Amino acid sequence: MAENRWKYHVALGGNLDFNGTPSLVTLQSSLRQFASEGLHVTAVSRFYETPCFPAGAGPDYVNAAVTVESQCAPRDALQALHAIEARFLRKREQRWGMRTLDLDLIAVVGGPGDTVYPDADGYAEWRDLSPEAQQIRAPEQLILPHPRLQDRAFVLVPLADIAPFWEHPVSGQTVLQMLAALPESEISEVVAL
Repeated sequence: MAENRWKYHVALGGNLDFNGTPSLVTLQSSLRQFASEGLHVTAVSRFYETPCFPAGAGPDYVNAAVTVESQCAPRDALQALHAIEARFLRKREQRWGMRTLDLDLIAVVGGPGDTVYPDADGYAEWRDLSPEAQQIRAPEQLILPHPRLQDRAFVLVPLADIAPFWEHPVSGQTVLQMLAALPESEISEVVAL
């Protein structure tokens, strides 16, 4: 990888129609917007349906994962993802609320600079937040890898399609190892479309 090229894993999700378009089509359409923001998609997982949490709180989600390459540094890549979300009328009114499109920068994959942001202590603080604090607090700075990555089957199952042996830079576990640590009941809820 050239010195000025970055590589990222990105999780996609959504459960609200966008102008009458179902979530699956919205996610597929969003992929066509990545290049206009300088993010070049190099791998795409299958698309999955995942139950809304808590159960019955809304429509089921559609989830996927992609790998992208870019000249954008992490903060700029996050802004590019937010610009794409805005085109699909993403609203940030409620933490973990329903949405038309959610693009989460999951991890830096090699490339220039460190792969833990802002640093090991900052990452650990967000990873170790209580579930109650997670629902009400949002970081004011970029935290990578995503601090909930290892807890979410709806991220790990699609990520296993495209990067099963990628190693978490803090835990050292691969995607497959993180996935194996989750309860089978959570994994089985993530169903390929």
